[in-house]
Amino acid sequence: MIPKAVGKKILNAATSGKITAKRIKQLEAKSDHDTAALVESLSEKCTKDARPWIHYGLTSNDLVDTSNSMQMRDALQIIEPKVAKMASILAKKAAKHSKIPAVGRTHGQHASIISFGLKFANWAAEMAKHVERIEEIKKRILICKTLGVVGTGSLMGAKSLEVQRRAAKRLKLFPAEVTTQVVPRERYAEYVFELALIGATLEKIAIEIRNLQRTEIGEVAEQFKKGQMGSSAVPVKRNPIKSERVSSLSKLVRSQVAVSFENIPLWHERDLSNSANERFVIPTVSILVDEMLETMTKIISNLMVNEKRIVENLYITKGQIFAEFVLEALIKKGVPRFVAYRDVQRVAFEANDKGIFYKDAIKNDKAFSSKLTEKEIDAIFSPEKHLGASPAIISNVQKSVQKTVKKFI
Repeated sequence: MIPKAVGKKILNAATSGKITAKRIKQLEAKSDHDTAALVESLSEKCTKDARPWIHYGLTSNDLVDTSNSMQMRDALQIIEPKVAKMASILAKKAAKHSKIPAVGRTHGQHASIISFGLKFANWAAEMAKHVERIEEIKKRILICKTLGVVGTGSLMGAKSLEVQRRAAKRLKLFPAEVTTQVVPRERYAEYVFELALIGATLEKIAIEIRNLQRTEIGEVAEQFKKGQMGSSAVPVKRNPIKSERVSSLSKLVRSQVAVSFENIPLWHERDLSNSANERFVIPTVSILVDEMLETMTKIISNLMVNEKRIVENLYITKGQIFAEFVLEALIKKGVPRFVAYRDVQRVAFEANDKGIFYKDAIKNDKAFSSKLTEKEIDAIFSPEKHLGASPAIISNVQKSVQKTVKKFI
């Protein structure tokens, strides 16, 4: 629609380096319109025959929304490989620790035995799902819009959709199906939500590390390099400051989700109530999630795992963590579930009050000794036998993660 010679003149002016932020600011001070100031500054550097074609058929948000999409596209090109790398590192850690029996906790209490590697497998699987989610949302959020004032392509008419298709292809974006003056803000909300979701997964990992690093548990610890100080007042402290940083930033990222949802309902074909905050929301969540990924990658890569403490913690309750398996053994001997349940609970509480080992208490109670031999009881209290399907689950996760992230690693 624009003569090729004129198009080249506009391109040359746009890439000449002569259009300055200073001049745009001067023009904006007069017009009070940022995009108009950009267009006018470009016009000043073009020949007279080219000026009528600058910004032809467009409105400000054709530029703003399309450039937003370009920024999100470029941000995802940085973020997605880091998500994939995180998934891969976690999967390798899962395999490394797959045979270590550890305490599984619910409600902050000892529940049953898990493979320590299962923690990492859970995280690895979710990070791989984030890679899948990013791939899926690209076609919805990376939108090129050149349809003018109210989304009709009014000045370019019948050719407007073809113009938009060509522009989208050149910019490695997807042409808008239908818009008002702006790209629907559901698209931006989905971008912000996905990054916040990644942030929430990273915080989930961070909180587990922080809990497991507590003095009373001590199963893992962030790397503590030579010369590092944990506290200005207490020289012996080793604080999980990097994990705490991830938790802190995740709160900030999540807060942007609410703002992006508020931007969805706009007046008629659009208003400006979304514009100012989007200049912060989109770059903020992108930069913060990138930082969180960098930080968590370093944490996991250098994470110190205390296998001795993991084993010690299994026996803090003097064997009561095996209660699930004692219950199972009685049921298999024909004892009704709730009869067995109450006996398992009764003896456990009595053993706890007396400070004796659960296995010894069971051997000395007729409800158990009449049903189970000493050899059968001893066999129950072997943690390696109670990893269940953990090794298979971890192996399956590894294969799934490798398949998902292979093009990035």
